[in-house]
Amino acid sequence: MLLDSNPLLLTGLVTLAAYLIGSLSFAVIVSRAMGLSDPRSYGSQNPGATNVLRSGSKLAAVLTLLLDAFKGWLPVALVVSYGRPFGLAGDAVALVGMAAFLGHLYPVFFRFKGGKGVATAAGVLFGISGWLGLGVLLTWLTFAVVFRYSSLSALMAALAAPLFYLFGERWLPGRDHSIFMTVTLMSLLLIWRHRENITRLVKGQESKLGSKKKA
Repeated sequence: MLLDSNPLLLTGLVTLAAYLIGSLSFAVIVSRAMGLSDPRSYGSQNPGATNVLRSGSKLAAVLTLLLDAFKGWLPVALVVSYGRPFGLAGDAVALVGMAAFLGHLYPVFFRFKGGKGVATAAGVLFGISGWLGLGVLLTWLTFAVVFRYSSLSALMAALAAPLFYLFGERWLPGRDHSIFMTVTLMSLLLIWRHRENITRLVKGQESKLGSKKKA
């Protein structure tokens, strides 16, 4: 009853829960469970699916990708689907999505050293709208297939996300300003987290998808 009558308290609790879920670094968890090297010890040292792929285990990379996306999707989808009767609307969706994303970037369970957030951001977008997530995913896939640079694909998808949300009137009824701000901020953080990749892309030193880790 207390939560029913206090949406601010409930918003705070679900935001905290989303951050804790986002703090589960599945690149590290999956690698440990499968007896692989810690992804923070090789390649880009980024605990994400692309770097896990450099371990040589495609299964570990796929599991990491799906679980990282799932942890972004789950809290947002729950609030979108069931939050309105409890007073949780656009602001709560925006806060929960950002909390899950920040949990991946700065996980409390892993000394606040997380990944770049591409899969988790995609999960958040799918939680907000399946059409939004699909549009961004197709953008990523297009650049990945053509250029084979995961970082370039992520950057293009990050740039596309707020534009899809802003101009997707036909597929995104009831758009919310706070959600748009969250999508934009996630995109800016994704670009910031890829600053070293941008430098390597400019210099022609960026690794392509599927390249193995160096000995």
